[in-house]
Amino acid sequence: MTESLYLLLAISVVFVIGVGAVFWWAIFSGQFDDASQAGESVLFDDDSTHECEPEPDNKASEAGPPGAGHSGKAQD
Repeated sequence: MTESLYLLLAISVVFVIGVGAVFWWAIFSGQFDDASQAGESVLFDDDSTHECEPEPDNKASEAGPPGAGHSGKAQD
């Protein structure tokens, strides 16, 4: 019974040291420098700058409607 407690105690100490090391790295690598920016980016999202929306094709609008370059007369 006590042997299993010694094993579990050793495993938990290693786990706590690992979590502490990861937390230490996160603090000093700048992970928590600006924690509020991610939350505010949802509230102040600018929908006009999405990259997924295609830009309007200016060449198609300059050409006019289809068939505008023809004289409009039907060819036989």
